[in-house]
Amino acid sequence: MRLSLIDISIIVLYLLSTIFIGLWYRKKARENKDSYMLGGKSLPWYKLGLSDASDMFDISGTMWMVSLCFVYGMKSIWIPWLWPVFNQVFLMMYLSRWLRRSNATTGAEWLATRFGKTGAGVTSSHLVVIAFALLSCLGFMAYGFIGLGKFIEIFIPWDLIKGYVPFDVAPQYVPHVYGIIFTLFAMFYSIIGGMHSIVTGDMVKYGIMTVACIWIGFIAAEQLASHKLNVPNGWYTPFFGKHLGLDWSNVIKEVNVKIKSDGYSLFAYFFMMMTFKGFFAALAGPAPNYDMQKILSTRSPEEASKMNGFVSVILLPIRYTLIISLTALGLIYYRQMNLADGAGNIDFERILPAVINNFLPVGLVGLLLAGLLGAFMSTFSGTMNAAQAYIVNDIYIKYVNPEASTQKIISMNYLVGVVVVALGVFLGFFVKDINSVLQWIVSALYGGYIAANVLKWHWWRFNANGFFWGMLAGILVAMASSVLVTYGYIPDGQLLYWFPVLFLFSLAGSIIGSYAAPPTDAAVLQSFYTNVRPWGFWEPVKQIALANDPSFQPNKNFKLNMFNVVIGTIAQCCLTILPMYLVLGQRSPLLVTIVILAVMMLILKKTWWNKLKEY
Repeated sequence: MRLSLIDISIIVLYLLSTIFIGLWYRKKARENKDSYMLGGKSLPWYKLGLSDASDMFDISGTMWMVSLCFVYGMKSIWIPWLWPVFNQVFLMMYLSRWLRRSNATTGAEWLATRFGKTGAGVTSSHLVVIAFALLSCLGFMAYGFIGLGKFIEIFIPWDLIKGYVPFDVAPQYVPHVYGIIFTLFAMFYSIIGGMHSIVTGDMVKYGIMTVACIWIGFIAAEQLASHKLNVPNGWYTPFFGKHLGLDWSNVIKEVNVKIKSDGYSLFAYFFMMMTFKGFFAALAGPAPNYDMQKILSTRSPEEASKMNGFVSVILLPIRYTLIISLTALGLIYYRQMNLADGAGNIDFERILPAVINNFLPVGLVGLLLAGLLGAFMSTFSGTMNAAQAYIVNDIYIKYVNPEASTQKIISMNYLVGVVVVALGVFLGFFVKDINSVLQWIVSALYGGYIAANVLKWHWWRFNANGFFWGMLAGILVAMASSVLVTYGYIPDGQLLYWFPVLFLFSLAGSIIGSYAAPPTDAAVLQSFYTNVRPWGFWEPVKQIALANDPSFQPNKNFKLNMFNVVIGTIAQCCLTILPMYLVLGQRSPLLVTIVILAVMMLILKKTWWNKLKEY
C-alpha cells in the first residue's frame, strides 16, 4: 500500500464532506417530495448538467474505458457508442425538451401524459416501466459496486488487514467487502439530503477530478517526451477498415486474447451494429434512471436542452484527459505492473488502479482516489435516487398510500433507499466483471427497451397496451439472453449481435399489443401532442388539434433537429479525441480537430442555441 498520510487525509476529508453535505441539506430535502426527488425544480441548468456529467464519470466505466484505450488506442472512442454516448446529442437537440414539457416526476408518471390515467393497459404499462427502471437501476448499482471493489483492492491488499477483521473472505469476494464499506457513505448522504445533496456532492467531486485530471495530463505528457509507446500499427488512428487491424503478437500477446473475447475483431460489422442499435436507442429518449431525473429537475424545457449540451462539454475533455494519461503511463510501465486477478488471469480493468498506485506522486494519488470514490458515489447515489423515485412515487403514493403526509413520504424514501442499496450490493456478488454486466445492460436490457420507447414519441396509434407488451417482450427476451450467455449458448461479448432479435420481439409486441386495444383517448392524445409538440406519424391528431385551434403550429423541425444531431455528434467526437491528441503530442491531428470543433460550434450557435425558444 503506497498511500501516504497526505493521500489518506485527502480521502478522509472528502468522505467527511459527503456526510456534512447530507446533513446540511437534510432540512431542505424534507420540505416535500419534489424537493427531495427533484431539488424542487429550482436548480439551474449548469448545476444539473455538471451533476449529470459527474454521474457519468463513474469509476467502473472509467476503468473499462482505460482498458479499452490500452487495447484499441484511438479506435476506443467508438466503443462507448454501445451506450450510446451520442444519445446526449439527441437529448440536447430536442428530446429533453419534449420530456420536460410533461412536468412529470418520473418516467412512469410521464406515461399518464401520453396514455392517460385509465384505459386498456394503462396500469400494466405503468408497472412494466417501473420494473424496467428498477432492473436497470439495480444493474447499474451492481456494476458500480464491483468496479469500486476491484479498484480499492489494489490500494489496500486484503493481506494487510485480514488479521484485524473477525471473519475470513475468499479472494474472489474481497472486492465486494470493500464495495460494501464505501457504499455506506454514498447511501448516507444521498438518502439524507435527496437531490440537493446529490448535486452538491457531484459538484465537489467534479472539482477534485478536474484538478487531478489536468495534473496527471501534464505528468503523462512529460513521460511521453522521453518514452516512445510500444504499440502496434494503427493504434494512433481512430479510422478502421473491415477488420480491426491491431496485432499485439510482438508487443503484449495477452491483448490479442482480450480482443478475441471482446468480439471486436470484425470492427466494421461491430461498428455498424452498434450505430444501428445506438440510433434507435437515442430516438427512444432517456432511460428511466438518473439522467431522466436530472432532466425532469430542470426549471424549463429550454434549460433541459442546455443542460444536456453542457454535459458533453464539461465531461468529455476532462474524462478523456484522464483516460489517455493513465493509458500512456500503463503502456510505458506495463512490465512493472501486476495485472493478475485473484485467479491469476490478466485483468486489463486493473490498469487504472495499478498506474495510480505505482507511478503517481503523493497528493495526486489522494486527489484521484477521492475523485474516483466520488465518481462511484455520485453514480451510485444518482441511480439510487431514481430507484427511490419510482418505488415511492409510482408504487407507494399511487397504490399504497395516496394521502401520505410529507413526513411519511420522506420516511419511506429512507427505507426504500436502504433496501435498494442492499439489493444492488447483493446482485454485485453475482457479477463476474465490469464488462459482463455492462454488456448485459447496454446490449440486452436496453435492447428490449428501445422499440416501445421510440414508438411512444413518434406514432399516434401506439397505446398503453402496446407499450406494456412491447416492454414485457423486450425484458423477457433480455432476461432469457442473460441465461443463454451464462450457459455458453451465446459467447461472451456477442450480445450486441443479437440486438435485431431483441428489437423485433419488442417491436412485434408493441404493434400487436397496440392493435389489440382501442386507440388512446383523443383528448389525451391532443393534450400530449399540443403540449409536447413531437414530430413523427401524428397526422390524425394534428388534424384534430388544428380543427380545435387553427392558430396551432405543428412541429416542422425534423430536418433541422436531425441536421443538428449530425453536427452535434461530430462535435462530441472532437471533444472526445482532442485531449487524447493533446496528451500524446499529435500536433497535426490536434489542429485539424480544433478547426472542425470550432466550425461545428459556430454552426450550432446559429441552428440550435439561437433557436431554443422557437422549437
